Amino acid sequence: MSANTTTAHIVETGESAFAVSIDVSGHHLIGDEPIAQGGADMGPAPYDLLLAALGECTAMTVRWYARQQNWPLKRVEVTLMHAKGGGEGSSAKTDQFTKTIRVIGQNLSEEQRKKLISVAARCPVQRTLEGTPDITTVAAS
Repeated sequence: MSANTTTAHIVETGESAFAVSIDVSGHHLIGDEPIAQGGADMGPAPYDLLLAALGECTAMTVRWYARQQNWPLKRVEVTLMHAKGGGEGSSAKTDQFTKTIRVIGQNLSEEQRKKLISVAARCPVQRTLEGTPDITTVAAS
Protein backbone atom coordinates (compact mmCIF):
# COMPACT_ATOMS: atom_id res chain seq x y z
CA MET A 1 0.00 0.00 0.00
CA SER A 2 1.16 3.51 -0.77
CA ALA A 3 1.45 6.45 1.60
CA ASN A 4 -1.79 7.77 0.09
CA THR A 5 -3.78 4.75 1.24
CA THR A 6 -6.58 5.12 3.77
CA THR A 7 -8.25 2.16 5.44
CA ALA A 8 -11.76 2.10 6.87
CA HIS A 9 -13.19 -0.76 8.92
CA ILE A 10 -16.94 -1.23 9.02
CA VAL A 11 -18.73 -3.80 11.20
CA GLU A 12 -22.44 -4.43 11.69
CA THR A 13 -23.51 -3.59 15.24
CA GLY A 14 -26.84 -5.45 15.37
CA GLU A 15 -28.49 -2.36 16.88
CA SER A 16 -30.75 -2.15 13.83
CA ALA A 17 -31.08 -4.11 10.60
CA PHE A 18 -28.43 -1.92 8.93
CA ALA A 19 -26.50 -0.17 11.73
CA VAL A 20 -22.73 -0.23 11.31
CA SER A 21 -19.74 0.92 13.29
CA ILE A 22 -17.28 2.85 11.11
CA ASP A 23 -13.64 3.37 12.07
CA VAL A 24 -11.53 5.49 9.72
CA SER A 25 -8.38 7.52 10.30
CA GLY A 26 -8.75 7.40 14.09
CA HIS A 27 -12.39 8.53 14.02
CA HIS A 28 -15.47 6.54 14.97
CA LEU A 29 -18.88 7.00 13.36
CA ILE A 30 -22.17 5.14 13.32
CA GLY A 31 -23.99 4.59 10.04
CA ASP A 32 -27.53 3.39 9.49
CA GLU A 33 -30.47 3.63 7.12
CA PRO A 34 -33.52 5.78 7.83
CA ILE A 35 -36.54 4.16 9.44
CA ALA A 36 -38.38 4.25 6.10
CA GLN A 37 -35.61 2.05 4.61
CA GLY A 38 -35.70 -0.48 7.47
CA GLY A 39 -33.02 0.99 9.71
CA ALA A 40 -33.30 2.83 13.01
CA ASP A 41 -31.83 6.13 11.77
CA MET A 42 -28.97 5.85 14.26
CA GLY A 43 -26.55 7.67 11.97
CA PRO A 44 -26.07 8.91 8.43
CA ALA A 45 -26.92 6.61 5.54
CA PRO A 46 -24.21 5.82 2.95
CA TYR A 47 -25.33 8.51 0.48
CA ASP A 48 -25.53 11.01 3.36
CA LEU A 49 -21.86 10.34 4.07
CA LEU A 50 -20.97 10.60 0.38
CA LEU A 51 -22.74 13.95 0.14
CA ALA A 52 -21.04 15.15 3.32
CA ALA A 53 -17.64 14.06 1.97
CA LEU A 54 -18.21 16.06 -1.21
CA GLY A 55 -19.25 19.13 0.77
CA GLU A 56 -16.40 18.83 3.25
CA CYS A 57 -13.86 18.50 0.46
CA THR A 58 -15.38 21.45 -1.41
CA ALA A 59 -15.22 23.77 1.60
CA MET A 60 -11.67 22.70 2.41
CA THR A 61 -10.52 23.19 -1.18
CA VAL A 62 -11.98 26.71 -1.34
CA ARG A 63 -10.40 27.56 2.02
CA TRP A 64 -7.03 26.14 0.92
CA TYR A 65 -7.04 28.19 -2.29
CA ALA A 66 -8.03 31.42 -0.50
CA ARG A 67 -5.21 30.88 2.01
CA GLN A 68 -2.71 30.26 -0.79
CA GLN A 69 -3.75 33.54 -2.41
CA ASN A 70 -3.96 35.38 0.93
CA TRP A 71 -7.53 36.44 0.09
CA PRO A 72 -9.88 37.80 2.80
CA LEU A 73 -12.27 34.84 2.88
CA LYS A 74 -14.12 34.84 6.18
CA ARG A 75 -16.22 31.70 5.73
CA VAL A 76 -17.29 29.09 3.18
CA GLU A 77 -20.72 27.46 3.21
CA VAL A 78 -21.63 24.51 1.01
CA THR A 79 -25.16 23.18 0.59
CA LEU A 80 -25.59 19.99 -1.42
CA MET A 81 -28.43 18.00 -2.88
CA HIS A 82 -28.28 14.52 -4.34
CA ALA A 83 -30.88 12.75 -6.46
CA LYS A 84 -30.53 9.11 -7.46
CA GLY A 85 -30.62 8.66 -11.21
CA GLY A 86 -33.44 6.72 -12.79
CA GLY A 87 -35.92 7.75 -10.14
CA GLU A 88 -39.64 7.91 -10.64
CA GLY A 89 -40.56 10.03 -13.66
CA SER A 90 -36.91 10.55 -14.59
CA SER A 91 -35.24 9.53 -17.80
CA ALA A 92 -31.80 10.29 -16.34
CA LYS A 93 -29.73 7.24 -15.44
CA THR A 94 -26.99 9.09 -13.60
CA ASP A 95 -27.00 10.52 -10.12
CA GLN A 96 -27.40 14.28 -9.93
CA PHE A 97 -25.42 16.36 -7.44
CA THR A 98 -25.95 20.08 -6.95
CA LYS A 99 -23.51 22.14 -4.90
CA THR A 100 -24.39 25.66 -3.83
CA ILE A 101 -21.35 27.57 -2.59
CA ARG A 102 -21.45 30.74 -0.50
CA VAL A 103 -18.16 32.56 -0.03
CA ILE A 104 -18.31 35.17 2.70
CA GLY A 105 -15.85 38.01 3.00
CA GLN A 106 -16.67 41.70 2.71
CA ASN A 107 -13.38 42.53 1.05
CA LEU A 108 -13.48 39.81 -1.62
CA SER A 109 -13.65 41.21 -5.14
CA GLU A 110 -16.16 39.87 -7.66
CA GLU A 111 -13.24 38.30 -9.55
CA GLN A 112 -12.02 36.54 -6.39
CA ARG A 113 -15.54 35.25 -5.67
CA LYS A 114 -15.82 33.83 -9.20
CA LYS A 115 -12.42 32.16 -8.90
CA LEU A 116 -13.34 30.56 -5.56
CA ILE A 117 -16.56 29.15 -7.07
CA SER A 118 -14.49 27.78 -9.96
CA VAL A 119 -12.03 26.20 -7.52
CA ALA A 120 -14.96 24.60 -5.64
CA ALA A 121 -15.65 22.45 -8.71
CA ARG A 122 -12.15 20.98 -8.59
CA CYS A 123 -12.06 19.39 -5.14
CA PRO A 124 -10.49 15.90 -5.08
CA VAL A 125 -13.69 14.09 -4.04
CA GLN A 126 -15.58 15.67 -6.94
CA ARG A 127 -12.80 14.63 -9.31
CA THR A 128 -13.05 11.06 -8.00
CA LEU A 129 -16.83 11.02 -8.49
CA GLU A 130 -16.47 12.43 -12.00
CA GLY A 131 -13.76 9.93 -12.89
CA THR A 132 -13.85 6.20 -13.24
CA PRO A 133 -12.40 4.82 -10.02
CA ASP A 134 -11.28 1.20 -10.00
CA ILE A 135 -13.05 -0.70 -7.21
CA THR A 136 -11.97 -4.26 -6.50
CA THR A 137 -14.01 -6.55 -4.23
CA VAL A 138 -12.24 -9.55 -2.69
CA ALA A 139 -13.22 -12.13 -0.07
CA ALA A 140 -11.40 -12.08 3.26
CA SER A 141 -9.39 -15.15 4.06
